[in-house]
Amino acid sequence: MLTRLILCFCTLFILASSQAAAAENRRKAIAFSYAPEMSMGQCVGRDVASAMACAKKKCIAEGGTKEDCLDVAACFPANWTVVVAIQPSDGPSWTEFHCGWANRELALKAAEAACDREIRGDVMECGAALLYDENGREYEP
Repeated sequence: MLTRLILCFCTLFILASSQAAAAENRRKAIAFSYAPEMSMGQCVGRDVASAMACAKKKCIAEGGTKEDCLDVAACFPANWTVVVAIQPSDGPSWTEFHCGWANRELALKAAEAACDREIRGDVMECGAALLYDENGREYEP
């Protein structure tokens, strides 16, 4: 009887430990909501829907309106994201979000590709403004 009880306890302990480890290693989604010239919201979550809802709330909290905070990008798994700031020769500037890159270097190469002067000849300034890792930590490019 005691042996059975010990085996049950050990089995429960192993199951609980493996579930906790799986939860820690679970991939995350990243999402961005952007109100041009007003604010931005960025969040990570367990899935795209929860990350996007959080990003929109942050965008509104930072000064955007519900109507102006647009869902502009989301990736699952999040991996690395680069935020590209673009200033054309004439007209308003804008921001692009490129997510899902396997590592920091590839995210920076995506920014270079997004700023290719052969494709975007009308752009005065263009470049990586921010980087985010899969956990939503912000980095300088």
